[in-house]
Amino acid sequence: MPELPEVETIARGLNRAISGKTFAGAEVRLPRVVVAKDARPLGTALAGDRVEHVGRRGKYVCVGLASGRTLAVHLRMTGRLIVQAAADAPAPLPYTNVLLHFTDGSRLAFADARTFGRMRLVEPEEAWAADFGLEPLSHGFSYERFSELLAGRKTPIKVFLLDQRHIVGIGNIYACEALWGARIRPARPAGTLSKQARKRLHQSIMDVLRHAIEMRGTSIDDYVDADGLRGGFQNVLSVYGREGESCSRCGRKIVRTVIAQRGTWWCRTCQKT
Repeated sequence: MPELPEVETIARGLNRAISGKTFAGAEVRLPRVVVAKDARPLGTALAGDRVEHVGRRGKYVCVGLASGRTLAVHLRMTGRLIVQAAADAPAPLPYTNVLLHFTDGSRLAFADARTFGRMRLVEPEEAWAADFGLEPLSHGFSYERFSELLAGRKTPIKVFLLDQRHIVGIGNIYACEALWGARIRPARPAGTLSKQARKRLHQSIMDVLRHAIEMRGTSIDDYVDADGLRGGFQNVLSVYGREGESCSRCGRKIVRTVIAQRGTWWCRTCQKT
């Protein structure tokens, strides 16, 4: 599933590619992927509205419209948003579930082989993201606020990091990488971390996410950006997916265990905190 760095990379690419464009309509090939309160078809609801800006909230790509509405897209496991120039129009991507048309002839394809991804048109007054946690690269993600969130938590720190009600955008890849960077055992109860461990983890989360964004995300399975290009962070992963390989810090073997039904890669020697 694309995590914060991948979604941020896609949003930045879309912002460059489609900001200022006006929707001509939409072709919904798989109706269940569109979550709608508006009774009108998506194409009718979007027609004539202009893209003001494309950003991100948690793991959602957020297309801000001139009408004040937001087209929010969650890519889930295999979703992709690819811009197709007018010249490419005769060849839709495989597994395209929604095709958004612009007045200049270009298109935005929402392709998803496993069909778990969702698209919704959000009205200005809808509190659709009310349950979302802190953005880890925002000013609100201070060490003090992070410590407050951890206080008294008995859940394993790996599970805590994956809970989007606390901090948004972190998934399995970056939770594993951040914990390795902070030398913290993934199963350690979140509320028992020392002040120094909390500081290391707070900084490691930001460092890992920023580095991954610089490298345009991690392409392990299906992820590509808005131009259809793969990311590069998979080439510098410290632990994720590296079971049996040597830890770059201590040379011991990286292990894979299961925490809350999720595969977890870590180093037993380095991550003892």
